[in-house]
Amino acid sequence: MDLGLKNKVALVAAASRGLGRAVAEELAAEGAALVICARDAQALAETSAAITDRSAVPVLAVAGDVAVRSDVARVVAAGIERFGRIDILVTNAGGPPAGKFEQLTREQWDDAVQLTFFSAIELARYVLPGMKERGWGRILNITSIAVKQPVENLILSNSLRAGVTGFARTLANEVASDGITVNNILPGYTRTERVEELAKMMAEKQGISAAEFKGRWEEEIPMKRLGEPREFAALAAFLVSERASYITGTSIQVDGGWIRSLL
Repeated sequence: MDLGLKNKVALVAAASRGLGRAVAEELAAEGAALVICARDAQALAETSAAITDRSAVPVLAVAGDVAVRSDVARVVAAGIERFGRIDILVTNAGGPPAGKFEQLTREQWDDAVQLTFFSAIELARYVLPGMKERGWGRILNITSIAVKQPVENLILSNSLRAGVTGFARTLANEVASDGITVNNILPGYTRTERVEELAKMMAEKQGISAAEFKGRWEEEIPMKRLGEPREFAALAAFLVSERASYITGTSIQVDGGWIRSLL
C-alpha cells in the first residue's frame, strides 16, 4: 500500500529512542523527510545518522525539551527553515513519574503538566497555521492505554493523558474542514526502554526480578507478550498518511487486547 508519505515533512518529538524513534524510522521508510527532537543531543544525533543510513531521507535533528515552550518554538522554526513546512506532527514525551496520589508533590504535578499536557498543545499551536494555509495536515498524539483503562500507580499519566485526549478530540472538530486530521494512538505494554525501566522500578519495590514483573504484564495481555515498537509504528504511519484522510478524532490502542472495554 502506498501511504502517500513520500516527500511529506514530519516532525516527531522525543524521537531518540523508544516509540518516537520507531515512528520516525517507519515514516522515513515511507519516504517522509524528518524533523526529530529529544533532550539528549548525542542520542538524537546517533538516531539521525542511523535513519539517514537506512532510508536515505533528509533528517534534521534539533536537541530540545518539549516541556519548555521556547524549545518547542525553536524546534518547529528550525524544521520550517530547513524544509519550508511541517505536514505531519507526532507529539510524544517521556512518561511522568510513577506513584500514588499521596506520594507525589505539587512540583511533580506541575512538571508533569508541562511535559505531558502542554507539550502536545504547544507543538500543535506552532504547526497549525501552516497546515491550515496549505489545506492539509496530520496531528497524531502518542498517549497511553491509560486514557481508556487507568493503569495502577500511574496517576499522573492517567490524569494528564486524558486531558490530551479531550484537547485532541475537540481540536479535531475545529480543524477538520481545513483538511487536517487529529488522532491519538495509545501504546500498550511495548518493549521500550521506558517500559523496561518501569518494570525494573516496580519489581524492586516488590522484591522480585524485572523478568518476573514483566511476566505478570504478559499474563494480563491476551496475546501473552509485550508489543514491539515497529508494530506500534505501523499504525502511526497509516494514521498520518494520505490514506487515512477520513479518520479524525479517534483514539486507537495498540495493546495486544489489554483494554477490556468494547470501545
